[in-house]
Amino acid sequence: MKKVLTIAGSDSCGGAGIQADLKTMSALGVYGMSVITAVTAQNTMGVRDVQEVSLGLIEAQIRSVFEDIEVDSVKIGMVSNPEIIRLIKSLLGEYGARNIVLDPVMVSKSGYYLLKEDAQDALNELISSAYLVTPNIPEAEVLTGIRIHDEKDMKAAALKIREMGAWNVLVKGGHRCNNASDVLLSGNEFHILEGKRILTNNTHGTGCTLSSAIASHLAKGFGIRDSVSLSKHYITKAIENSFSIGEGVGPVGHFIDLYQKAGVYYE
Repeated sequence: MKKVLTIAGSDSCGGAGIQADLKTMSALGVYGMSVITAVTAQNTMGVRDVQEVSLGLIEAQIRSVFEDIEVDSVKIGMVSNPEIIRLIKSLLGEYGARNIVLDPVMVSKSGYYLLKEDAQDALNELISSAYLVTPNIPEAEVLTGIRIHDEKDMKAAALKIREMGAWNVLVKGGHRCNNASDVLLSGNEFHILEGKRILTNNTHGTGCTLSSAIASHLAKGFGIRDSVSLSKHYITKAIENSFSIGEGVGPVGHFIDLYQKAGVYYE
């Protein structure tokens, strides 16, 4: 079984972060492992508080995994301050980590800033270690300074992010008003992944889920285009089968196939 490491924050309501990553990896048939960078107190209504994990403990977690287990791919999610970001970059370089998928988490859906202001430069440095970077449109705008209105702007942002050192860039179109198509820049070619807009409020953890799915497919040996395409299909199905668990934004259906086999139905 292929083994995938997620480096991210913990979500107490289970819809995003480490919890979403491990659910996705399990659903896609890889063995998920985790390094927790922060503990968040949140529910479907929003983030209440965040407590960062110490640098020493983050380092110990990373070393514990890499010194014992072969890691086939790495997904990086919430990394909030420059010291944590530079530590992760250094250790992944030391261990020769491969298939690194960076999801540059900056702001929660409820508007809580998860990336500190002084961490932007360090995040840009981490991009140079990534095999794939997966920003949504607001994140791509922050990373590049480009205002994104259409597909042409998404392509321009992808080019600028690749100039930072990433091998491949996926600019996600979920925040566009007309459709949910994504733009993948791989090599010197752009690939448009057509997407349909699904009318649901329950989209908590979509970015975490997609990036973890891509890391899982890369670990299983799929190329970048197939990994992104298969993961796009997975997240679309998960959003189509999202559900409510509280008063706010609910999670996507990571295990819809297992739920249906178990006779679990929900609205």
